[in-house]
This record gives sequence, C-alpha cells and structure tokens, in this order.
Amino acid sequence: MKLFDSHCHLNFSDFNKDRIQVIENCLNSGIIGMCIPATQSAEWDSLTATTVTGKMRQYVALGLHPCFLSQHQEADIDRLDELLGQPIQHIVAVGETGLDFYDTHLTDNQRSLQYSLFTQQVQLAKKHQLPLIIHARKSHDQVLKALRQYKPEAGGIIHAYSGSEQQAKQYIQLGFKLGVGGVITYPRAAKTRHLSATLPINSIVLETDAPDMPLHGFQGLRNSPEQLLPIAECLAKLRNIEVKEVAEHTTVNCQKLFSREDEF
Repeated sequence: MKLFDSHCHLNFSDFNKDRIQVIENCLNSGIIGMCIPATQSAEWDSLTATTVTGKMRQYVALGLHPCFLSQHQEADIDRLDELLGQPIQHIVAVGETGLDFYDTHLTDNQRSLQYSLFTQQVQLAKKHQLPLIIHARKSHDQVLKALRQYKPEAGGIIHAYSGSEQQAKQYIQLGFKLGVGGVITYPRAAKTRHLSATLPINSIVLETDAPDMPLHGFQGLRNSPEQLLPIAECLAKLRNIEVKEVAEHTTVNCQKLFSREDEF
C-alpha cells in the first residue's frame, strides 16, 4: 500500500528536531511521497534545493500564500516566473496560493492585493503548464471566477476543501482535485464527511497540512505527515471500502496530477 501526502509543510521549523525520524516513520506507514508547498518567497531557495533521491519522494510547489501579504514583494512574481522556467524536476505545482477572506476586518486594498497576487500566479501556472495548489477560505466563488477567466489547463488541488457540493462539482469540472485531510476525523464536520464519502474518488487527494490541522483527539498538538494513514483509514470507513483502495486511487490521482506516473 502506497500513500501520498499532497500537502504538508515539512520544511517548517516545527520539524527541525525530528524531521529525519518523521520521514522514517512515514515510510514505515506506507507513505512514499509528499508535496511541500511554499507560503512565501523566503522558502523558495531551500525548497528548490530539496532532492527527491532516496525512498521518500519530496516534491515542492512554489507560491505566495494569501495570508502572508506583508511578506510578499512586488518582485516576487517575476522571480517565481524565473524559477518555474528552470529545469528543477521536483517542482510540481504553483502554490500555496489562493484567497482567504475569513478575516472580516480585511480592507478593500488587502482583498484586492490578494486577488492580484492570486490571478498572477494562476497565469504563471498556465504559462508553465503546472497545476495549482489553492487555499480558498470564504472565497470559493471568487476563486472559481478567476479560474474560469484564466483557464489554467493543468488543474490542481483545492487544499482542505470545505465548500459546498455544488462548488465541488464546479472545481472538478475545471480539472481540480479536492484535498481531504484531518477535518474528516471530526464527527461534527458532517458536511465535509458527507462530501468525502460521496464525491468521485478520482477527484480526491489526501493531505495532512502538517504541522497544522491536527486530527480529532490530537487538538493542540503538532500535526505530522505520519497521520496520513489514519486519515486514509477514516476516509475508507466513510466510503465503506478498504483502505488499500483509498490509497491506490488517491496516490494515482497525485501521480497523474503532478505528471509523475513513473516516479512513485
């Protein structure tokens, strides 16, 4: 059984003391690969220096997260364009990008800046024929509008999907996968659990978002990509199928999305 974590931040300092052990534990649990998306340009150099040699396949995405506006510079988009054009084989996506309108105190200027940075990254993804990893919170209609306008052809992932069934179907029609993570382990997350159980399995990828989004029963603790197996087991239970079937489908979904069918 092979599992792939489509979204974790193993590069964060939370893992500085035990990163090697975490990777070893992942391998022992059947987790053979992961995608590590950047949140700001300060992470790009270290991520592009990461290698995919060895048993754990560590791929990366480069982008500008909407919640880190103060860290982004005007020149970042040009630099991102340059990096995406280089022959760095383990860059598999543009992200983490998107829109986050959860904070009701956001100014119009902040919303506009988020939208501008997002749409520029969507256009870069289209230019470089790469999928997107999209963070969308209280913003699905605006994200869908941008995707329809700019038409990125390689699709992508809607990270930690929690929107409606109708919006999910619209994303799928646009070529996107929906990220399913630890939220489904919470009994109160009825809507997300129902969607995860009923949407086509070829539209789902697994993720931990480690070190964030801890599973039910682990609130307040550091999340880890090691927790991908319990997420897969929960999804299998919700769908009334074997966990190996969840693993097979979701891993193949990642392979196809990232154009890495022969690598893991």
